[in-house]
Order: sequence, then C-alpha cells, then structure tokens
Amino acid sequence: MFKAILAAAAAVLLAVPLSAAELGDDGLHKEDWMRETFKDLREDFHEAQGEGKRLMIILEQRGCIYCKEMHEKTFPDPRIRALLKDRYFPVQMNLHGDTEIVDTDGEALSEKAAARKWRILFTPTMIFFPTELDESRPAIDQAVAVMPGAFSPGTTFDMLTWVLEERYEDQSEEDFQRYHARMIRERADGKTD
Repeated sequence: MFKAILAAAAAVLLAVPLSAAELGDDGLHKEDWMRETFKDLREDFHEAQGEGKRLMIILEQRGCIYCKEMHEKTFPDPRIRALLKDRYFPVQMNLHGDTEIVDTDGEALSEKAAARKWRILFTPTMIFFPTELDESRPAIDQAVAVMPGAFSPGTTFDMLTWVLEERYEDQSEEDFQRYHARMIRERADGKTD
C-alpha cells in the first residue's frame, strides 16, 4: 500500500512543472527574467542598450492557455532562461491591460490600445526590437521580428539566437525558417547543442 501511495505521489510531482511561474494579480505569469519598468519603451530601450541587451516585449493575457504552455514547457529550458536573463530585456504587457505605456513614437496609451495599434491578435506575442531606435515610429513598425504564438523550446531558442545574431539584416540567403530548419538538422546530426 505504501509503495502505491509513494508511486502516485511521485507521478503527481513529475507531472507538475518544476519552475512554473507564479501568477500575478493581473492573472499573468511572472518570471524572474521579466523587467518591471514604467513601460516607457524609449526609456526601456535605452536602459536595455546600457546593459548590452536587446529589448523584447511579450504580450500575454489572463487565462491564455498558450502563455501557460510557454511558461511551463518552453521558458524553463535552461538555454532559453539564460538568453532571456543575460541577453534580453523582456517587458511584459497585458493584451487587455489598462496600464499606461509610452510607445517608441512617444504616444502615451493603455496596453490594450497599444496592442490594437500594433495589430496584436494573439497571445503570447514577442516583439523584438532593433539595435537602433527610431523614435518617430511605433514599436511594431520597427520590430526586427514578431513571434506570435506558443512554440517549442527549440523554435524559441532559435528565434532568440537569430535575433541576437542579427540574421534579420540579410534574409536573402537564409530567412528564419531556413535558419531554423538548418539548426534542427545540425542538432539532429550532433553538430550543435
């Protein structure tokens, strides 16, 4: 009987993600790599740059099953956590939030108004910023990449790396899809981690 109880307890523990993010009062997952800011994207950009990091916005919403999947299955991957902590400056926004933000063009608006302005329809969505900011244009119009949806650790790691390596600069030979396919092949052949 004791062995059966112990086996059941072990099964429950194994089913629970080890590093599931806590939910905040807004119903969004909170990670230790997310940056708490005043959400003035121009200031955030310059702070990220000062730290040698890339600004990234992640839009989520309360009850989003795809956001939960990312926080339980993708973000806990040690390679991804390391990149998000060490190389990125991630700012979380709520698709339906009322918190005021300042867009890169200087317009002050709510998170939900910014999401509409940026034509965000799906959560999670990650918006990756360039290395130089044009303060006359909104964030979405100068994003170097936008990743809408929940993706596996491999795809997410490849996107984070692709942006850091600035491969978006010349996609004539290898856009993200080709880069990602090559990374999958190289991992299968044991050429990369």
